[in-house]
Amino acid sequence: MADGTSLCLVTGASGYIGGRLVPRLLADGHRVRCLVRSPEKLRDLPWRDEVEVVRGDLTDEDAVRNACEGVDVLFYLVHSLTESGFAALDRQAALVTAQAARESGIRRIVYLGGLHPYSSELSEHLGSRAEVGEVLLRSGVPTVVLQAAVIIGSGSASFEMLRYLTERLPVMITPTWVRNRVQPIAVRDVLHYLAAAVHLPRHVHRTFDIGGPDVLTYAEMMQRFAALVGLPRRRMLPVAVLSPALSSHWINIVTPVPKSIGAPLIASLVHEAVCTERDIDHYVTPPAGGVTGYEQAVRLALRKIAHAEVETRWSDASPRHAPSDPLPSDPVWSGGSAYVDERSRDTELPAARVWQIIESIGGRNGWYSFPLAWAARGWMDRLAGGVGLRRGRRDAHRLRTGDALDWWRVEHLHEGRLLRLRAEMKVPGQAWLELSVTPLRWHGSRYHQRAVFVPRGLAGHAYWWAVAPFHGLVFGGMARNLVATAGRVSTDDEVHE
Repeated sequence: MADGTSLCLVTGASGYIGGRLVPRLLADGHRVRCLVRSPEKLRDLPWRDEVEVVRGDLTDEDAVRNACEGVDVLFYLVHSLTESGFAALDRQAALVTAQAARESGIRRIVYLGGLHPYSSELSEHLGSRAEVGEVLLRSGVPTVVLQAAVIIGSGSASFEMLRYLTERLPVMITPTWVRNRVQPIAVRDVLHYLAAAVHLPRHVHRTFDIGGPDVLTYAEMMQRFAALVGLPRRRMLPVAVLSPALSSHWINIVTPVPKSIGAPLIASLVHEAVCTERDIDHYVTPPAGGVTGYEQAVRLALRKIAHAEVETRWSDASPRHAPSDPLPSDPVWSGGSAYVDERSRDTELPAARVWQIIESIGGRNGWYSFPLAWAARGWMDRLAGGVGLRRGRRDAHRLRTGDALDWWRVEHLHEGRLLRLRAEMKVPGQAWLELSVTPLRWHGSRYHQRAVFVPRGLAGHAYWWAVAPFHGLVFGGMARNLVATAGRVSTDDEVHE
């Protein structure tokens, strides 16, 4: 450490909080190293060339040990919320990290946990987060655990749930947990405390509650949101029988947040989440002007969304994929037989014009073919607990590697040439969609489209042949309509959502 700067290791740098913390640490003059499973997801971020990137998983002892070498401060910002058996996985990752941090001589661990009561049995989600905090506190390394409740910010899962429920349901049947008290906090304030934790004295080794100035019920949060956006007061009909499990199904249908994420979050809302102390203020100067009130936090989030300035989203964190997963460009399919649907169209349009439409695909722009089929498949996926089509896009016109795009994930992006998407919907196999454009030698360009499916078992083969009769309408229509749309958009126009 020199001149007050530190080498900070950020785990979860491709996630919602980590992706926002990294540029703030850089702005404070710190050096940053990022430990991520898929470095490709950071490729298109504006700060990528300013950080060191290490590939690895937190359960890999060698990878974590190598990443910790020479580090001053470690930020632990990961949570395996969508994984099966996530509590055991988080416990293992925390134990590996704690040991590596101790052996490497790291002087500080900073962990963002969940605000929770201490007098009742916790949900699996909150219990796991509390356990991770305890593991890190027992590491032998000075550790600070910042405990926050609902985070209000553009792109956060909690905010998206709140926003969509309020906007779409003027009348709603609500569970009893909507009357529980919550102390929300603006994402900008969470980042303030995280960044400031770098400079905490070495003897500080404990948990801190962090929250905004307002203590509200979830129902009050929805009513205040409605008032801020000019909606009539929401009518709520509380019932005692609407369990967290049933509530998560409702969240899955109404909001973009899938059941895999919504279920544990909803289960945690049965607990009140209110700060019991404000000791952090003895060590960290509050943000300029004080912590952000709930209504101002909502206004800031909505402004970011309206201006397409959302830095990160809850959907940025993607499910795990094994290194052996096949890619559509592999010459030999390690995963077995593959089905492929390929289509090409030549056009007099320049490649740049076609690329403009390719990069704007999805979200409110749609998929340029058989909207009813796409909508029906999206609803089927939602009902099965998948992500469906509601995740939309982070930005209306620009994509970057790692972006969520409806039920796809941007796996590879070659600007102006190739977009490769990996499916994250519920399907018995692995699926990709590639869209590309190549300039022709003398004039115009060639649009090429390739859908690849690697089936898993008999169910996978049956699935492909069941949907094959619709490929002419879906994939054939996409190729025709995408090129036709490019022809209708002048080079000076934008593709609007």
